Amino acid sequence: MSRFAVWSAERAQAVIAEYRDGPGALLPALHALMAEFGYIDAAAIPLLAEAMTLSKADVQGVISFYHDFRTSPPGRHVIKLCRAEACQSMGSAGLEAHAKARLAVDWGQTTENGEFTLEPVFCLGNCALSPAVMVDGDLYGRVDPQRFEGILTEVRDAASVASEPTP
Repeated sequence: MSRFAVWSAERAQAVIAEYRDGPGALLPALHALMAEFGYIDAAAIPLLAEAMTLSKADVQGVISFYHDFRTSPPGRHVIKLCRAEACQSMGSAGLEAHAKARLAVDWGQTTENGEFTLEPVFCLGNCALSPAVMVDGDLYGRVDPQRFEGILTEVRDAASVASEPTP
């Protein structure tokens, strides 16, 4: 079960309407669409452009400029692996290789079963406990391949408990 809503132009228009009249409305609207759907659907671009009196190219330019805006649905869980210098100096390259091999994905890709999306990030602000990983907003430090496996298990177990029916 995804934590994001299924794409709907009607819902997107409602989200956009909430932000259209505010100062610098495009970025807050894009963030709101990401929070609602987990990504910016291509169909949102003309909706945003029209609502904010911008060209579609302007909207697309902003989306492509900022790395946090996805243009395809993410997996049920998003793993962000830090690639900043502190994490690199503490072995994040080995962790990156392990994560990519374990999940059978590259950066920005989602596992075949739709469970995990792997994304690079260039600082999680957890430098004293590097290498750092964030999964669904939860920050983990001193992550090596073994701890990474434990985190995957923890996330899967939490997801299966959450999806169990309550008696």
